[in-house]
Amino acid sequence: MYAILDIESTGGQFNEEGIMEIAIYRFDGHEIVDRFISLVNPEREIQPFVSKLTGINNKMLRSAPKFHEVAKRIIEITQDAVIVAHNAQFDYRILRTEFRRLGYDFQRKTLCTVDLSKTLLPDAESHSLGKLVRSLGIPLSDRHRANGDAIATLKLFELLLSKDVEKTIVRDVTREAEHGELSPNQLKMVAALPSKTGIYYMYDKNGELIFLGKTKDIQKRVNQHFTNVGSLARKLQKETKKVAFELTGSEIVAILKEYHEVQKNRPKHNTISKKKLFSHAINFTQNGTPHVRLEIVKNGEREMESMGFNGVPSAKAFVKKISEEYQVCETALGVSQTCIEEVECTTDCKQYHAIHIYNEKIETVLAKYSLSKKSMVLIDKGRKAGEKSFILIKNGELRGFGYTELNHQMNNIHILESLLTPIPGDENTTFIIESYLRKRNTLKVLELTTTI
Repeated sequence: MYAILDIESTGGQFNEEGIMEIAIYRFDGHEIVDRFISLVNPEREIQPFVSKLTGINNKMLRSAPKFHEVAKRIIEITQDAVIVAHNAQFDYRILRTEFRRLGYDFQRKTLCTVDLSKTLLPDAESHSLGKLVRSLGIPLSDRHRANGDAIATLKLFELLLSKDVEKTIVRDVTREAEHGELSPNQLKMVAALPSKTGIYYMYDKNGELIFLGKTKDIQKRVNQHFTNVGSLARKLQKETKKVAFELTGSEIVAILKEYHEVQKNRPKHNTISKKKLFSHAINFTQNGTPHVRLEIVKNGEREMESMGFNGVPSAKAFVKKISEEYQVCETALGVSQTCIEEVECTTDCKQYHAIHIYNEKIETVLAKYSLSKKSMVLIDKGRKAGEKSFILIKNGELRGFGYTELNHQMNNIHILESLLTPIPGDENTTFIIESYLRKRNTLKVLELTTTI
């Protein structure tokens, strides 16, 4: 027996969402034997984007039954049935969360039509519900409403059942009851984690580190690992017996620390690439001309004065950014053949022949966004109030990071080095830092003028 389910939620913070509409069709594999469809008063505000997407507003729900008033009916219609939903881990998590608020431990096995369709319909252009059912000729009305989406999921499930001729897929992807929701042991692990920036470490029963990651919210990210679908999530859900963490305060410190520790510890479920993190670079070169020009090249053609980028679009976006920031035409920069302003240029094209003005602007770009040949300290948030994190760069290379509570120590290279946790620099760490500098203006940069 199956319970085909769709839920529309209010949106909001993770695990704080509420159900505002629910539709359940009890299906015996051949026909519908029962159904339940209802709006639900979530006793919380609907997020504006959700209201716009679904057409459901707060006024419509004022007279709707509250969840505790429909809870018994939901239990009855799903009794001894496998819950089937498109993106089942989401619907099941929301449903279990609502029941947990009532003090009831709701558990059912679940089946996800996203997983089934990826296996049985691998050539589909998209496995989102709307695009998938339309490509299959399945009618879909009232998209993003519980009843419309539940009916479409039911029709899709019928098709998938017919395609499962060996009857093995349904058996293999049927989850245990806690899939999509935390087991008691996982709940304890997540509850012990902070909602702060840092690194988390996942260990198996033998104490072996099997995965580590960086995040701005450790608790939320580990929770997602335990509730997501996909091959990695399932491995972590099955194997993880302990989760530890280390706060960094700073996002860029967390990124660098993750890169270094993955390379050093090589956890079996982390992707460890031997390749460069960037595919292209912008060379700052004169090539016999008096003015510096920018040239987008593959990373194998990178020169000394250059910056790495993950793809041509990213490099072009940076050129456009500095063109606007420093009022220099993209034609002058050397990456466009046609002037973007044919009538009256609003940038410094007219000063293009004033080489010293133009080159000074390019030097400013390098000074702001490149680590080349620089010695400096990048200062960011610490792990607690009154503390600052710092990243030390010497002669263009990363040396490591550390923490201090005394501002005057930032100017003393010897004290900084004594507080340092070393991280060896390479092309990838340079790319990580330069990328961060390009995208965010939150770091304070302190130039070190002392000979070091």
